Amino acid sequence: MTESWATFGADLHLDLTAGRGLRAGLTEALREAARSGRLAAGTRLPSSRTLAADLRIARNTVAEAYAELVAEGWLTARQGSGTRVAERARPRRPAATAPVRRPARKGPAYSLIPGSPDLGGFPRAAWLSAARRALTDAPNEAFGYAADPRGRIELRQALAGYLARARGVYADPERIVLCAGFLHGLALLAGVLRARRVREVAVEGYGLDFHRDLLVRAGLRTRPLGVDGEGARTGELTAAAGAVLLTPAHQFPTGVALTPARRAAAVDWARTTGGLILEDDYDGEFRYDRQPVGALQGLDPDRVVYLGTASKSLAPGLRMGWMVVPPGLLDEVLAAGRSTEWACGALDQLTLAEFLTSGAYDRHVRGMRLRYRRRRDELVAAVGDRVGVSGIAAGLHAVLDLPEGLERSVLQSAAWQDLALHGLGRFRHPESGLPGRDALVVGYGTPSDSAWGPTLAALAAALP
Repeated sequence: MTESWATFGADLHLDLTAGRGLRAGLTEALREAARSGRLAAGTRLPSSRTLAADLRIARNTVAEAYAELVAEGWLTARQGSGTRVAERARPRRPAATAPVRRPARKGPAYSLIPGSPDLGGFPRAAWLSAARRALTDAPNEAFGYAADPRGRIELRQALAGYLARARGVYADPERIVLCAGFLHGLALLAGVLRARRVREVAVEGYGLDFHRDLLVRAGLRTRPLGVDGEGARTGELTAAAGAVLLTPAHQFPTGVALTPARRAAAVDWARTTGGLILEDDYDGEFRYDRQPVGALQGLDPDRVVYLGTASKSLAPGLRMGWMVVPPGLLDEVLAAGRSTEWACGALDQLTLAEFLTSGAYDRHVRGMRLRYRRRRDELVAAVGDRVGVSGIAAGLHAVLDLPEGLERSVLQSAAWQDLALHGLGRFRHPESGLPGRDALVVGYGTPSDSAWGPTLAALAAALP
């Protein structure tokens, strides 16, 4: 049978030494590749016929070069095993230098930093089953370049059904845009707002600094709204703001739900001024002591952009998010994203679609809801009467209120316990006029099951 490049072994890149004969140049190139370690010991080389065809030289030239290197001990040749780089070949080592001593860096042994689910709870077996089904059923065109910048229609249809059923969202698949997580979606919307000549976005007085920073980098000013036991004070919204970023179902980090009156005030503001509401529904699936709070988007789908992700329900590493975009905004969002990578790969999108439609997603969320509720109850029991606990009716974090002036000292005590912990002050907008409130924001979803007990003990030891 005729040998060809399509039939045999691995490709082999060689830089033939200039100014020497073919055989000598090939021999030296192979010797140097083995000596330097670029060809690792045990690497199988192409047959003499294949390499000769690739280099367009005579087969005997390659055979002679191989024979010489076998004799020198750089290569080995055995019947049935082919020609390989010998085990004796080792890379050249640079001249010995004094070792550079660097201080050892070790993160805290325990973490209650909010924002992450228990990554050990990712449903590997169920996800793998869904991935196999999705791969089996995937159309050939799914392996090509994305034809629709909104993402795979299979996932958009599955999300439309799920969001309508579970979150009260009016979600037409044609208006769902898949993105690589919340920050990606927020960046696209910030670009749209700048293109609309919006200068100011209202944000909650307590919130994530990197959300605010993203808006500022896009050229937008952020103006803080007050936050109290009824959520953001949406009555403070003015015509100066072209948009407002809210966490209505579970304010981050205080944990309160936006009341019906303040929801209505936000929608009235948007209708009156033409502003947009950006709704971050980051952990809406996890509630324990209350009925589920539906999405604000249901009150006015034409003025609210709904943003959700799989980061809390599954894992942030999936980089899977979605936006439900008002009809009048869709073309602008798609235009803003033309120069960026849109979302995760098509196969991951198809897998999530299968995960949703098969019921596996609902089963997983219910199971994790029970796990997190147990942790919340154990947290409340562990801190006892020493601190007040709030924001625990839903989500994956709790707020522990401290006596006035103790937040900094408790954080230092936590560091002595090798525990990573955030205070509430970390999340206060720098321009907020909110009174100082000493508290801890405890992400009880973050530790693994095996680390949960020791982490809880470290927290209890750090409290006054």
